Amino acid sequence: MTADPSSNPEPPTPPDDGDPDASRTARRREAALAGHRGDEAAARDLLADPDAGVRATALRALARAGALTVADVAGAWADVDASVRRAAAEVAAAPDAPIEPTDPDVARLLVTLLDDPEPSVVEVAAWATGEWVGRLVEQGHDLPEPDPVAALARVTLDHPDALCREAAVAALGAIGDDAALPTILAATTDKATVRRRAVIALAPFDGDEVTAALERAVTDRDWQVRQAAEDLLAAAADDLDDDDSDDEDPDDPR
Repeated sequence: MTADPSSNPEPPTPPDDGDPDASRTARRREAALAGHRGDEAAARDLLADPDAGVRATALRALARAGALTVADVAGAWADVDASVRRAAAEVAAAPDAPIEPTDPDVARLLVTLLDDPEPSVVEVAAWATGEWVGRLVEQGHDLPEPDPVAALARVTLDHPDALCREAAVAALGAIGDDAALPTILAATTDKATVRRRAVIALAPFDGDEVTAALERAVTDRDWQVRQAAEDLLAAAADDLDDDDSDDEDPDDPR
């Protein structure tokens, strides 16, 4: 008896190898897996992929595999796609990035990205600069050249995108260099989102100018600005009380 072909289930449709979206997704997945496997060669091959998403994933994979070099980052910084340039800033600033923290090329590349025409790249580059330079300062290193504080100050004061100004002033606070103080004080008069970050960025600083700026901020029309200023003033008062108690003579009966 001849079997009725209609009674048999149809075999699954094979994937369309000609589907560009499927191919792109597969390559991006392969790049991510290369990072988890520590497969430097596979990740490095995909750095030249025609798709920007694959290139960005491959760059992060190299960082995860501990194989990232300054040359890799420099190549990504020159990429035509903003998503790859953002990824370059992210991986360079990661605390576990396999890059010598004092490498002068890192400072040069970060400062270059602060002038990027794409605001989203500038925003990430500002964050990355604050993270990377802040760690250098904490470890006792001098500020690198070209001067990242001056570059961040330009973004804080002049960039037309408020998100970039916000990220830049936050980075100046993370670095905590005295040369940044005038810029941070100026940013306390910007729009509300930038004012909030500027007030928080005053945390590493003290002095009459800082106190005056915080006292003005407690009357700000934005409640988050007021809250940040109140918190910093309260913390300063607590520190002053602690200093006074340390100066007291425990044997003095008065």
